[in-house]
Amino acid sequence: MNTDRRAGDPADPADAVSGDPTADAAAGTPDASATARADAASADEPATPAPGSAGHPGEPQAARPAQGSRTDGDAPAEEAGAAEAEPDPAAPGTTPAPEGEPAPGSAGHPGGPQAAQSAPGSQGAGAAAGGESPAPGAPKNSVAEALAAAVRAVESGERSAASFFTEAPRPARKAAPARPPRQAAPAPAPAAGPRIDAEGLAAVRQVLAAGGAPEQLAAPVAEALGEQAAEALREDPWQLLAVAGVRPEQADGFARALLGPEAGPGDERRARALTGRLLERAALEGHTVLGAAALRAALARHSVPDPDEALQAALAEGTALVFQEAVEPAPGAPAPQGEDEEVPVRLLFGLERCAMAEESLADGLARLISTFTAGPEDWEPAAAATGSPSAAELVRAAASAGLVTHSGGEAARAEPAALVAAARSLGLRAYAAAHTEDGRRRLAAAGDPEAVTVAGLLSGAEGPGRDEDGALALDLLAVLDTPQLDVETAAMLVESLADGTRLVLSGDPAVLWSAGPGRVFADVVAARVCPAVVSRTPDEGPVGELVSGIGVGELSQPATPGKEVVIVPVRDPGEAVHRTVQLVVDSIPRAIGVPAGHTQVITPGHGGPAGTRALNAALKERLNPGPGRFGGFDPGDRVAYVPAPGRMLPGTVTGAEQEGLRLDCGGSSVLVPRERVAETVRHGWAVTAHQAVGARWPAAVVVLPGDAAATLTRSWIYTAFGRAEQHLSVVHGVDQALPRAVAEIPAKERTTRLRALLQAQDRPSE
Repeated sequence: MNTDRRAGDPADPADAVSGDPTADAAAGTPDASATARADAASADEPATPAPGSAGHPGEPQAARPAQGSRTDGDAPAEEAGAAEAEPDPAAPGTTPAPEGEPAPGSAGHPGGPQAAQSAPGSQGAGAAAGGESPAPGAPKNSVAEALAAAVRAVESGERSAASFFTEAPRPARKAAPARPPRQAAPAPAPAAGPRIDAEGLAAVRQVLAAGGAPEQLAAPVAEALGEQAAEALREDPWQLLAVAGVRPEQADGFARALLGPEAGPGDERRARALTGRLLERAALEGHTVLGAAALRAALARHSVPDPDEALQAALAEGTALVFQEAVEPAPGAPAPQGEDEEVPVRLLFGLERCAMAEESLADGLARLISTFTAGPEDWEPAAAATGSPSAAELVRAAASAGLVTHSGGEAARAEPAALVAAARSLGLRAYAAAHTEDGRRRLAAAGDPEAVTVAGLLSGAEGPGRDEDGALALDLLAVLDTPQLDVETAAMLVESLADGTRLVLSGDPAVLWSAGPGRVFADVVAARVCPAVVSRTPDEGPVGELVSGIGVGELSQPATPGKEVVIVPVRDPGEAVHRTVQLVVDSIPRAIGVPAGHTQVITPGHGGPAGTRALNAALKERLNPGPGRFGGFDPGDRVAYVPAPGRMLPGTVTGAEQEGLRLDCGGSSVLVPRERVAETVRHGWAVTAHQAVGARWPAAVVVLPGDAAATLTRSWIYTAFGRAEQHLSVVHGVDQALPRAVAEIPAKERTTRLRALLQAQDRPSE
């Protein structure tokens, strides 16, 4: 089973980036064994060999399959080894891609013109995945040519990669004034699962043993199935699939051991469990629903003899919900004429929690739109006082509507801050909320020192609190980093707003989508049910110019008089690790003046020879060597703490106590309970782009090993490159895959219903 994924990790796909089964240990790094031990102890998906397989019974699998290497994109984690058994529901030809997606970097996006759409017949994702060269005679990109020339120079020995840093050292940057530490904050409590006593756990272990499954699955099974877990598992062994990491073939083996010959592929219990499993997996990949064709195809691949009957059974048992959605006619096709002509529809299946959250969100947004009434305030002087055309446009839009969307890059964060200040000047209760602590810091730097985080606002730890009716005591809320909001969090937030509250959803449309299901910001923008303000404020500097160009599908070559952007070509993952350590420890501090502690490494995945584990092992050896005496960590270790999926808090280990591991996260003291350290804390010198989204660092090193070429998308590259404030180094080993991904592979699609739900509510009743 895939032991790469932890419960607290943000989601990303597990497409293989390495063919080396031992890639999880950092090759050549002394601390690799300690890292491997820590990861093995922290895995939240215990290995469950199928009966008769190597390592069965009772022992975890000795080695992870190569397919288990984690990669990072905007789709969540899949199980290792399941790629063939469970097709990607979002793959071309399975689920129809939602239409109306706003193109990243569309008209008005900072730094670039209207995004160019790929012409029919243009080279697509399949070519990009294969890493092929452009067709003869195709126009060449200047950056691609420069990169290719650099690779040839390094390979021929004409020039070393280190020679890219040849300028004289700059004076070290002055440290920012220290902020007073906030009050110590306890770590968020884990989600409470069903309680089960020792006797119940013992009964679960007995059933697992009878089926040849390892007993360490007892606790996860009890959490998933509740007090009667043993009885439920005995009656329906395929409910083992409710445990994360258990693969269908393993559940089949478990069922055969318990039920004997009657455990066949056509068992309705198996079909029902597989349907639920496929929908859960789709939610991890960001979908809120799947098309009937995709589900039928996936069930057929699992040897379910009658997929249609299986879907009917799943609906009857409440495993899934079904919805109908009108199919929009193809461009140029005639529209249905008359009431008698049927409108084609497609069937969509989804989990109840995702479906209800999406419908609740649509209802809540429609409620804010319909209950809004303009007050007596005169907003025009406040708009004129902002001093920015885009900020003034946003103020005027919020003055006249209950829901507004606002798109822009990093520099555009000042515009929601100006809106909140304008609203407060008019006596309104106004707040701005960011996705991360770092986002709040940057929002404060943009002009709103009272900014909060979404999590803090919802919990009541930050912001105005709630009124006597339980609603947030607000007249206006501006939510930044909205693309990182999953549909369930967004629904909770909108449900917390009273009628008539103004809501502004602001974000960069080109970044990676949320770690959880949905694509809230993109769907609201595409629905066109409210005013949409697109900032005209460009991001400054060479890094801003480069990233803005990527947002519209262009890999430009900005002037970098101060080495703001540096390309370091490499030939293999081993060299990528070596060059990355050299950059962080020596080259960037010496040539740029940014210390190692202010430089963040970003790579496509956790596994593989140049994944986060390998890079963190190598960086720890150089920056903070130690035995890892606190569960694999030492005081001074840089860590990534993930208290909830999609929320990464950068921190530093300050010590350990009887109760757990003590961290300093941005000036706040956090105690991570001992039992949660393994699943929520990783070393953090290197992180994935999904972990890094919502935060920025003075310098960033983006590692692109050759084995990650097939996973790259424009949104991933845009997000990773955009984490750098002053300096960006790209450890480049993917050759033409980089410009091809920027030009041709915008993002990984998600199937959702929010856009259609909003448009249906916006139509006048007949």
